[in-house]
Amino acid sequence: MPRVAGVDSSTQSTKVEIRDLSSGEVVATGRGLHPTVTPPRSEQDPESWCTAFDEAWSDAASPDVAAISIGGQQHGMVALDDADRPVHPAKLWNDTESDADAEWLIEQLGSPAAWADAVGSVPVAAFTITKLSWLHRTRPDAWKAMARVMLPHDYMTRRLTGRHTTDRGDASGTGYWSARDGAYRFDLLSLVDAERDWSVALPTVLGPMDTAGQWESAIVAPGSGDNMAAALGVGLRPGDTMVSIGTSGTVSAVSATPTADETGAVAGFADATGRFLPLVCTSNAAKVLDSIRNVLGVDHEEFDRLALDAAPGGPVLLPYFDGERTPYRPDATGTLAGLRSDLTREQFARAAIDGVACGLLDGLDALRDLTDLDGRLVLVGGGARSRAMQAVIAGLAGMSVIVADVDEAVATGAAVQAAAVLEQVDHAVIQERWGLGNGTPVDGVDGGSIRERYAALRDG
Repeated sequence: MPRVAGVDSSTQSTKVEIRDLSSGEVVATGRGLHPTVTPPRSEQDPESWCTAFDEAWSDAASPDVAAISIGGQQHGMVALDDADRPVHPAKLWNDTESDADAEWLIEQLGSPAAWADAVGSVPVAAFTITKLSWLHRTRPDAWKAMARVMLPHDYMTRRLTGRHTTDRGDASGTGYWSARDGAYRFDLLSLVDAERDWSVALPTVLGPMDTAGQWESAIVAPGSGDNMAAALGVGLRPGDTMVSIGTSGTVSAVSATPTADETGAVAGFADATGRFLPLVCTSNAAKVLDSIRNVLGVDHEEFDRLALDAAPGGPVLLPYFDGERTPYRPDATGTLAGLRSDLTREQFARAAIDGVACGLLDGLDALRDLTDLDGRLVLVGGGARSRAMQAVIAGLAGMSVIVADVDEAVATGAAVQAAAVLEQVDHAVIQERWGLGNGTPVDGVDGGSIRERYAALRDG
């Protein structure tokens, strides 16, 4: 029976998942590591992603597949010369060196509302257009040599096909492609450099069912950004909300219509199916839990026990350890308030859980202002394995909460896309056949007044 491959090229690693086309059964997996990065400068050699892919593919026993798709870390900037060689290390989504450029670009167009109307989102340092402005401003030699701009998933797809393509989901996170209009906004790129012919510098935007090319005997699907792929992987339905707790945290929902939030809290992205994926991203999620867990010197299970043994009302953590994207505070650091001399290990662990959960639930509130959310809240990502995180979010969210059954949502979603493009059927056909969209229900715990106390610290 034919097999398909889904690839997750994330900030930390490349993961490969091989699935049986008929049943969706996972028959092989593989993993290769990426270089470690830490903001404010977060850069990687794009070729390191290719090395990691090769390692992951070998780890999965180099299988024969009928189709493959790449889900990659969103935003970022891969600037290439006319021979497709990087002119500068790739700037990743969590690199904040272009913060001043985001502010400058907003000023050039006149207001955040003007940007939201143009592309559905207000630029922040994560967006590709701000990184292009940074390169133009600070690296004139690299800028002169640059002939082409790609996103991380585009670069990996090009490695397979030799073609320069992207998809609507990932393109919608650049700051120069409009999800509403389905087109590049060359006028916005002209704010960065009015002399460059941008029409020849950008990849072709493929439709959800288009083929990007061929790799060996496999067709290559368009691929997409990691958040779009994850939505496919968990079988996200209209009305559902997905909360992904990884290095960063995201809160997203499937929408039939485009969104535009002039506050900048919600990014008006497209998804990988032809619909839309309004999304809120926080910079600090599971890494905050890991930092506090390491300070306490405990494993994951003991950390959860400590947090769940703590009664509500302890200290409050504002978890902006490495700056924050939502709210946009790129130079912020973490704050722990409400300390007393009787502080316990349990309270410290609970403060970490509460702080990350409250930041994500602020994102849920922002989404509710733009679209109807009457379905389930689906938890995914490494941080979602925390029993304490599950219980706290379930106690505060005001909607039913499940933990998705899939282990690697991005890789699974990429495999869904590969199968759908191979068979030329709607993605929902593959999701239903593979039994995606299920999860384990979660019971909540009492959060007390933590959201009010968190908001007071956030806004104080």
